[in-house]
Amino acid sequence: MKTNILFKILNIRYLIFIWLLFSFNVNSQTLNDYLSIATKNNPQVKAAYTEFEAAMQKSPQVSSLPDPSLTMSAFGRMVETRVGSQEARFSLMQMFPWFGTLTAKENAANLIAEATFQKYIDKKNEVSLELKKMYAELYELNQMIQLEEDNLQILDSYRELALSKFSNGKGAMVDVVRIDIKRNESATNIQLLKDQNQPLKFAFNSLLNRELSETIQIPNSLFFSKNKSHGNIDSLFASNPKLLLLDKKIASYEAQVVIAKKEGYPMIGLGIDYSIISKRDIPDFEMNGQDAIMPMLTVTLPIFRKKYNASKKEAELMVAATNYEKQAVKNNIQASYSMADYNLQKAIKLKKLYKNQLESTQQAIKLLIAAYSNSGTAFEEILRMNQDLLMLETATVTANKNEFTAQAQIDYLLSKDE
Repeated sequence: MKTNILFKILNIRYLIFIWLLFSFNVNSQTLNDYLSIATKNNPQVKAAYTEFEAAMQKSPQVSSLPDPSLTMSAFGRMVETRVGSQEARFSLMQMFPWFGTLTAKENAANLIAEATFQKYIDKKNEVSLELKKMYAELYELNQMIQLEEDNLQILDSYRELALSKFSNGKGAMVDVVRIDIKRNESATNIQLLKDQNQPLKFAFNSLLNRELSETIQIPNSLFFSKNKSHGNIDSLFASNPKLLLLDKKIASYEAQVVIAKKEGYPMIGLGIDYSIISKRDIPDFEMNGQDAIMPMLTVTLPIFRKKYNASKKEAELMVAATNYEKQAVKNNIQASYSMADYNLQKAIKLKKLYKNQLESTQQAIKLLIAAYSNSGTAFEEILRMNQDLLMLETATVTANKNEFTAQAQIDYLLSKDE
């Protein structure tokens, strides 16, 4: 019987150890599905894309000519002219901005739309990063519950072994009591972990914009491609949407400088004036009743330069301000990347440490159980080592999660998809 109990304990530990070694290398197919759902359904992502679509409507507005003006005049009392009475008058006028003004406005509007698109890309990446982090949290919680449940089974096996030794007169009843204390602690931990599942589940489903109670396929493993990039620091974040957005804004403000200059030039108006003339009661009168047509040219006189100079200065200051903002964002991205890389390397090193410690602790427990089976002593040391082993197993799970989230952060900063 003792041999069967010992084999059962060691077998459970062996299976846990193998699971910890290989669970991190199994490809999970569900994460990409959740990311796809979030990209399509998340209201923040949809709002950002709709804002981009709205920005696209600005270009046709600013690149169109001003509406022509039509003036119609009717005279209550006829105005006499040499060739007849003037009955009505029509004037049509079309104003034209200075050459290249509309093109410059269209270019500025398109650049703002491109900046808005980068904002949408960044929001989509942010939601994906948040989803990955929450996915890793669910993974960690699920594995913690599994480890505690496995630990509870092992404690049951220890209790069976302790009762056997006590019934044979080679053990103490206090060993059984110690196990019962640990079993109650483990059962409470399991319940607390399960209670934590609901708020995480609700938060995850809210990112997907679906029913909060929707079933989630809890991951048994985490998989990712290590995409750490190496290169010149100036080109490392070249595809980051935050920086691309600011580049587009800078280009747009530079276009505003051009617009301000061109708006300081005259506008030219071309038109036509048409007057209806009635015939005079004079026979054989040359040009009698002939309507009058008169081409017109209008030129605005932008002599009040203060507003044009201020508009140009405003655009130039916005270029400088956005350059400062870009440098600040770039500094923050570099700092975040450095911290994420540190967390990644830290998790990798800790996993190696935990793997070695798990093997040593497994061996120590095996020896302690064998000694207890023979002499009935050092049972308290078995429980202590079992607790150490549980801590190492949970630490390994946390390191897996930390490695995954650190790589997800790096992918976000480098704007790389899985």
